[in-house]
This record gives sequence, structure tokens and C-alpha cells, in this order.
Amino acid sequence: LKKLALAQLQRRDLKAASHTVERLRREGARAEDILLLSVTLALHQQDLTRAATLLGKAGESPHRHYASALLAIVQGEHAQAQAELRLAMDGWDPVLRTYARTLLDAYEEYALFPQSPPIHLSTLLARSLAQVQECALALPFLSRVTQQQDDYRDAWIVQGYCQLVTERTQEALASFERSYTLDPQKPEIQYFLGRTYGAMEDHKNALTFLQYALMNGFNPEKDVRRAIAAEAEKAGNVQLAFEQEKILATASGSDLASIAAFVALALRAERQNDAFEAAEKATLRWPDSAQAYALLGSAAEAAGKKDEARSAYGRALELDGSLDEVKEKLLNL
Repeated sequence: LKKLALAQLQRRDLKAASHTVERLRREGARAEDILLLSVTLALHQQDLTRAATLLGKAGESPHRHYASALLAIVQGEHAQAQAELRLAMDGWDPVLRTYARTLLDAYEEYALFPQSPPIHLSTLLARSLAQVQECALALPFLSRVTQQQDDYRDAWIVQGYCQLVTERTQEALASFERSYTLDPQKPEIQYFLGRTYGAMEDHKNALTFLQYALMNGFNPEKDVRRAIAAEAEKAGNVQLAFEQEKILATASGSDLASIAAFVALALRAERQNDAFEAAEKATLRWPDSAQAYALLGSAAEAAGKKDEARSAYGRALELDGSLDEVKEKLLNL
């Protein structure tokens, strides 16, 4: 329910988030979790009075200090915000300690440049708010920054990112296009333009900008390759998708998830032998992984290798007898 409430806040479904918070309250969630969600909801509703009232009634907890810091940031009370963030960092909640550190980093980076204008602090805070999943609180800062300085590239990038994750796709496109005119070679801008076009189902433009980002060294490389594969498959370019997933699956240090993604795509592309070969190699790398053997079983079954499939499924169940899906597949062979 906590994760659901956070997702609803991110998507700006404030009515649903309010109902979820009330359900958490009825089902006996911790008071400090209810407090943080309730204050965050009030901040998203721009009801600063309610946020302050809730905090005034709250008992001591890292959640209260973190929520107080968010309120202080929104109000522009930066000395108080930093004090509350330090208290949250001393608390027992590891997630809030990380979030508080991220927000404090913005203040400390700004302090390194004492001659910087206030809009630089606003941009740094907005970036940190985005990193702690508070894009809705970051956007008003960014709007003021871009209105004051139309050529502030980084502010346009963060604004576009926050608009994209809060499902303001058209606004995100405008922000990324503005940042692109300011710096057409920056791979991060190209990557997010690609992601935005993908969200708009414009797969041709999405592929163009994602491939630019790859050529210009976007990091992490696996993210852009995975995005290219997804857009290529949607655009009907199965060969390009296959190439990208194969690179990810065969890269040094690739994980089982990357190999599983390649196997799934190979099977969709009716390249069963490629899928079987990749899955077989996965069992050699992870001989004690039930998931690797389950993957091999699926690939073998799709390739018509029933004996190999039975053997792989059986080994997967020896390693993990709780895999009900594998049990069903074995029974149906």
C-alpha cells in the first residue's frame, strides 16, 4: 500500500493517493509512515497549512524531520531545511537517510560556488528532489528558473525529466527540445528525447534519438541499448532489437535478467536455436540457479527439444521446489 500511494502521488492521482493513505491508517500502518505520506500529499496539493499542522502534532521520528525538510524547501526556508535533513540523517530509517543525504548534497554543492545566483540552488534542489522521487515538488522550482533564464540547459533537462515521469508528455517534449537546441550533442538529452518520443508512440523518432545517444556515449550503455531494443521491436525492426539484446546478453558481466530478456526476444522472433544456446550458457554460468534452468526449459520446449526441456525443468525444481509455473510446464510436456 505504501508503494501504491507513492506511485499514485508520482502519477498525480491525488484522490486515489488520499484513499490509499486512509486505507493504510485503517489497517494499522506505522504512524510515522502515515505522517510522511500525509504531509507529502498535502505538499502535492499545495496545502502548506495542512502540512504544517500535521507536523506540529507529530511525535519525534526521522519521518517528521524529513517531511519538515520538504516543507521548508518548498517554503524557501533553506537553513531550516538543512537542519531537518541532518536530523533525518541521524535517524533509524535507511531510505530516509539516503534521501536526506541526496538533498543535502544539493546545498553543499551550491555552497562551493558562493557567487552563484539563487536559480542555481533552485536547479540543484530540483535535481535532488527528482532523485528522491519528488518531481511534483521540483517542477515549480524549475518553472521559475526557466522563466528567469531561458538558456539554462540543465534546468530544462531536469524539468523535462520530471514532466516525463509525471506523465506530462507533451510538456516534456517541449522541455527536451529546448535543451536540445542549447546542446544538441549531449547524450542525456538525446536519450530522454528518445524516451519521450517512445512514450508518444513515435517509434521512428525515438529510435533516431536513442541511437544518437548510444553513439555519443550515453551511460549506462545498457539502459540505452535496452530502450533501443524495445523501440525497435515496437517499430517492427526485429533484427535491430535482436542485435541490441544479444549485445547485452553476451557482454562481460551480463546478468541473468539480460540473458532472459534476450531469450524471450529470440523466442518471439522465432529464433529458437539462438534462445536455446543462450539459455544453455546461462546454466553453465549459474549452475545453482533454478531460474537459469527454468529459462533453459522454456527455450528447449520452444525448440522442440522435449527431453532437454524435461531435464531442465526437473533440475529447476530440484533447486527450488516452489516454482509452480515450472511444475505446470513439466506436467504439460
